[in-house]
Amino acid sequence: MQTLLKGGLVVDGSGKPGYKADVLLEDNKIAAIGTIATGTNVQILDVGGLVVAPGFIDTHSHSDLEVLLQPEVLPKIMQGITTEILGQDGISMAPLPKEYIGTWRKNLAGLDGNSDKIDWEYETTDNYLHMIETVKPGLNECYLVPHGNVRMEAMGLDDRPATEEEIRRMQAIVRREMESGAWGLSTGLIYTPCSYGNSREIIAMCKVVAEYDGCFVVHQRSEADSILSSMEEVINIGRQSGVKIHWSHFKVCGRKNWHKAGQVVEMLENAREEGIRVSFDQYPYIAGSTMLGVILPPWVENGGTDRALARLSNPFLREKMIFDIEHGLPGWDNFVEFAGLDGIYVTSVQTPANEDAVGLSLMELGKLRGKETYQATFDLLEQEENAVGMVDFYGSESNVKQFMQLPEMNVCTDGILCPGKPHPRLYSAFPRILGKYVREEKTLTLEEAVYKMTQKPAAIFNIRKRGKIAVGNFADFTIFDPNTIKDVGDFTNPQQYPQGIAYVLVNGTVTIDHGRYTGRRKGKVLRRD
Repeated sequence: MQTLLKGGLVVDGSGKPGYKADVLLEDNKIAAIGTIATGTNVQILDVGGLVVAPGFIDTHSHSDLEVLLQPEVLPKIMQGITTEILGQDGISMAPLPKEYIGTWRKNLAGLDGNSDKIDWEYETTDNYLHMIETVKPGLNECYLVPHGNVRMEAMGLDDRPATEEEIRRMQAIVRREMESGAWGLSTGLIYTPCSYGNSREIIAMCKVVAEYDGCFVVHQRSEADSILSSMEEVINIGRQSGVKIHWSHFKVCGRKNWHKAGQVVEMLENAREEGIRVSFDQYPYIAGSTMLGVILPPWVENGGTDRALARLSNPFLREKMIFDIEHGLPGWDNFVEFAGLDGIYVTSVQTPANEDAVGLSLMELGKLRGKETYQATFDLLEQEENAVGMVDFYGSESNVKQFMQLPEMNVCTDGILCPGKPHPRLYSAFPRILGKYVREEKTLTLEEAVYKMTQKPAAIFNIRKRGKIAVGNFADFTIFDPNTIKDVGDFTNPQQYPQGIAYVLVNGTVTIDHGRYTGRRKGKVLRRD
């Protein structure tokens, strides 16, 4: 089967100026680029006036459960993403020992969702990836080994340092999962049980990852008051282990910390000059999204979500939680402090009884329930068994633009697939950059933006033969109108697909045709070689 992309502006992902050319595809590979005569039995797509780019690569995704339930993953494919990296923030689907299934599902619920429609007894990354292969995903899926899952298998969910034997066990688990095709190790040092780990255990695991030239992908311990010491911790992990460092959703949180952006950039530059390999991804918004449970002091979740729910039912411990939130704890990223109770909004719940909370700030939730704000919030978390999503407003537009222009940056969505009112980045992070930051504000050139969406992330993670339009590479393409591409969804009405994307091809198959989903799912599970 041959397909000819006729007459488009090829922006090949390298960062070099675009050029007009035809691109011939044969089966799932690129066969030729240039002026190509039309043959017989060739599917021709007239892409004149459109940009022909490599398929976009989302390096921070939370489709881990959703890909098993809705394998087309439409919010991603409709914005031009053809490859995504799962297993983020140190808490994901695998590995998952059978004895922890119940409590781990509750821990995941606010980030990746929960469902009775799958068999949770898969245990290992290899088995989980086989499950994705079986449902035939709509886009290409990569996976990172999550630190929290590894720690849970090796030593449970308690807040304590790992012993030497437990660290060796963690290394063995990481090696097993890397051999199964994982692309690196992730951690989320604000999420339990990752937050209980110290640099010693992380360095030990990263030494294993470095043997495979994998990435250490890190939601660092602080993105707010302690961001500088947090960055030094991460850089030292790279220094001691030799692993590649990739910061997740790079940002500075809280008005009183915005001025630290210059110091943050200087730390990146110094690490690079030292020879430490550093990079980061970013979504183009001043608000983030995660599970509402992160507003709780870290001691609340010691031992897992079931114990956290028990503590939430204790009036005395609720008062201690409020005190700690109001006064802070050393080294803890306090979301209420940097976003405010009026800057944190409920995005999703799992039961109909609390659907009226979706879209409300925590302050508005308290008024609706006729209760003090904290008590109403704790009630919601307890009633929903932690399965509550949130959006939090923390950022500075000038910082977003500054970080976007750095050479270490690539684009991501960090999109959480949930019902209700998810963060609009789930539907439009990539088109937002091409519309707002390329066409309208000229923060990036078209070629720079495409590079940061394609070849740059492919190079960071060593994803071969993707991310660049070149003969012999896989035929993943996103074809769009540079004059009309834009994000449509906002925080009030986020579930809207973007405008301006004409075609998306995954492994040579047209998945989006004139902006409409074709129903063809040709994605692959990509395992590290």
